[in-house]
Amino acid sequence: MKTFEIAGVPRDEVRRFVTGLHSDPFRVLGPHKVGDDVEIRVFCPDARAIEIVLDREPDKPILAERIDEEGFFCATVPGAEREIPYSLRIRKRDGSEELMRDPYQFGPILGDIDLHLFSEGQHWKIYEKFGAHLRTIGDASGVYFAVWAPNAQRVSVVGDFNNWDGRVSPMRKLLSAGVWELFLPNLKQGAHYKFEIRTQTGAVLLKSDPFAFFSQHGKSTASLVYDLERYTWSDAEWMEARQKKNWPQSPISTYEVHLGSWRRKEDNQQLTYLELADTLLPYVLEMGYTHIELLPVAEHPFEGSWGYQVTNYYAPTSRFGPPDDFRHFIDKCHQAGIGVIMDWVPAHFPKDAHALAEFDGTHLFEHMDPRQGEHQDWGTLIFNYGRNEVRNFLIGNALFWLDKYHIDGLRVDAVASMLYLDYSRKPGQWVPNIHGGRENLDAIYFLKRFNEVCYESFPGIITIAEESTAWPGVTRPTYLGGLGFGFKWNMGWMHDFLHYMSIDPVYRRYHHGNITFSLLYAFHENFILVLSHDEIVYGKRSLLSKMPGDEWQKFANLRMFLAWMYGHPGKKLVFMGGEFGQSNEWNHDTQLDWELLELPRNDGLRRLVQHLNYTYKQEPAFWQLDNTYDGFDWIDFHDADNSVVSFLRKSRDGDIVVFIVNATPVVRYNYRLGVPEPGFYRELINSDAETYGGSNVGNLGGVQSEASEWMGREHSILIHLPPLATVALKLEK
Repeated sequence: MKTFEIAGVPRDEVRRFVTGLHSDPFRVLGPHKVGDDVEIRVFCPDARAIEIVLDREPDKPILAERIDEEGFFCATVPGAEREIPYSLRIRKRDGSEELMRDPYQFGPILGDIDLHLFSEGQHWKIYEKFGAHLRTIGDASGVYFAVWAPNAQRVSVVGDFNNWDGRVSPMRKLLSAGVWELFLPNLKQGAHYKFEIRTQTGAVLLKSDPFAFFSQHGKSTASLVYDLERYTWSDAEWMEARQKKNWPQSPISTYEVHLGSWRRKEDNQQLTYLELADTLLPYVLEMGYTHIELLPVAEHPFEGSWGYQVTNYYAPTSRFGPPDDFRHFIDKCHQAGIGVIMDWVPAHFPKDAHALAEFDGTHLFEHMDPRQGEHQDWGTLIFNYGRNEVRNFLIGNALFWLDKYHIDGLRVDAVASMLYLDYSRKPGQWVPNIHGGRENLDAIYFLKRFNEVCYESFPGIITIAEESTAWPGVTRPTYLGGLGFGFKWNMGWMHDFLHYMSIDPVYRRYHHGNITFSLLYAFHENFILVLSHDEIVYGKRSLLSKMPGDEWQKFANLRMFLAWMYGHPGKKLVFMGGEFGQSNEWNHDTQLDWELLELPRNDGLRRLVQHLNYTYKQEPAFWQLDNTYDGFDWIDFHDADNSVVSFLRKSRDGDIVVFIVNATPVVRYNYRLGVPEPGFYRELINSDAETYGGSNVGNLGGVQSEASEWMGREHSILIHLPPLATVALKLEK
C-alpha cells in the first residue's frame, strides 16, 4: 500500500483509516482548515477521479489528488473558510458519475436533548431519531443513520451503495451517549444496509439495525431504508372512538391468529398482508369477533418460533409484504370495526449473530451474567431492564406500534419469566435482588413504566399480561401498587377447565371443584379467558381431541365448553381452528384443515361460535359487569352428583341471563332452578340445538317461571337439560 503525505493529517493516521482501524472519521475526512486554506479529504475506493465542485464557482471544479492507492483523495481550496459549501463529483471505475454533498461536511445532527432523554431512558419518540430516516439537510436529500453502540471502536454504515465496505462510510460518535450517527446524501428508499461494528478487541461484527423499519427475511438479514411517512390512514373514526372506550366494561371476543398458517395458497405459499385483508378480515367479521390478536409480527428468521424470537423489533415481518401493506391490513380492520392486538415480546431475544446479542462486542442489551441474562428453557437472552437505554428501546418500541401502526393492544408475552429471577431455575442458578428476594425489581419497574406511558400516550388502547402465577395486582393501577396492565390472561381457568373437560363425564362429579374454583378469584383482576395456541401443540392435542367419548360426544363436549366459556365472567379468546373443531394439532407450516367445514358437525360448531359471538355482543349481561361480583351470582354450584352448575349473569340495567351446564350425556328432564324474578325466560343459547349438530333437546323457545320457592328464591323454572350442553335463558322484561 502506497501512502503520500497530507498536509493536515499524519501518514500513519491515513494508514489506520484505510485499513479500517480509525475511530474518528470526521478527524480525517471532510473539510479541514490547514493554515489559510481548506483541505477536503475523501475516501472512495471505487472512484477513478474526484472533483470538488464549489457552490460559488460550479463551473471551476477542483481535481482532487489521489493520496493513497486504496482510494484516499485530497484537494486544497486556497483561502477558503472551513464551512465553504461544496459537492463531490465522483467518477467511478465503472464509468458512472455521481454528484453529491460530502457526508463529512455536516456537523453533529442529533441534538443534546435527544441524547439526554435517551440516556435517561425517557425518549418516547426515539424511533423518530434512531435507525434510518429519509431526511433533507440544507439542500441535500438522503438518509440519516443513528445507532447506539457505546463500546464499539468503530461503527460504519455498509450496504449495496458502498459495496459493503466498512471503510467507506464510518460514523461519528457522540461521546455523551455512545450514539453513532451519519448522514448519507443521495441515498434513497429501498437501500439495503447494516452496521459494521469493530469491537474493542478488534473483532468485526455485521449487525442489522435495531431500529430498522423494514428487514429482509430468512437467511438474508439486511435492513432496508423505508419511509413510514407516506401512508395515508383512513381509520380516523375508529381512532377517535377508541379514545373513549372503557374496555373492562365492553365486549371483547378475540380471534387469535398466526398469519402464516391461517390459510395458504394452493402451493402452500403464505398469504400476503393484502390478501389477508381480503380473506381473514371478512371471516372475522362474519364470525362476529370484536378483535384479532396476531402472534408476533415483528421480524423473526425462525419459522418454528412462531414469531416469539424477534430479531428486528421495529420491523413487521417482510414474509407477508412491506410495512405499508401491514398498515393497510390494520386500516381495513379498523374501518370494519375490528380491533387489532399484537403479541409483543420484551422478555427475551434470540442469539442470532446479526441481531441484538453482544451488539457492540459487549453484553449491551442483555445481562453479562448468564444467571441473569439467559433463558435456559428457550436458549434466548434476557434484556437488562436496569439499563436506561434498554428500557427506552423497549418502551419506545411499544409506543412505535401504537403510533405508527395504530395497534389497539399489546399482549405482553411471558410476563412471569420477567417478574421472577428464579423463573425455571434451580437453587444456585439465579442471583437474588438487593433485598435477597426472587422478584426482578428492574423488570417490575420496566413493566409499570411501560403501562403508564402507553396508557398516557394513547388513551383507549389495552395492554394484556400473559402471566401464569398468582402475582397480585397485575391489572391494578400502578398508583395503587399494581403493574398497571389492562387485562390478564386467565391461565388458571384455562388449565382447570381443560382438565375437567378431558375427564370422562362419569367421573366429573369427583372433579366439581375444578369448575367452581375460578369464581373465587374471577374478579381480582380484569381477566381474559383464553384457549390459546399454547394448548394445542407439542402433544397437547387440539381442543376437539382433548374431549372424551365418541365423535358425537367430543363435539357435544366442545360445544358445551365454548358456550360455557362465553357465560363465564371474563373476556374471550379462541385460537384459530378451535372455532370449527380442527382435529389435528396446529402446524405452523401449513394451513388449517378448512375442508372440515364441509362436514355438518364441524360447520355446526362454527355456527355455534358465530352465534355465541353475536349474542355476546348484543347482551350487556355477558360483559358489562365482567370485573365485579355485581355481574354474577351462583344459582347452584353444589350439584356435583349430576355434574350440573347454574349461575346468573347480570347487566347494570338489570338484564338477567340464566346459564345452566349439564356436563354429562344424560338428559335431565324437569330440572328445577330457583330464579330471582318472575317472568318468561327466553332461550338464548342451546349448544345441543340441531343446527349446531346436537340432539335438539330443549325448552321450545323458553319457560315461564312458577311461584314455587326453590334454592332460597321465591320463584323457579322447570327446564329440560340437554346432554353435554350449555343452555342460556334471558328474562324478558
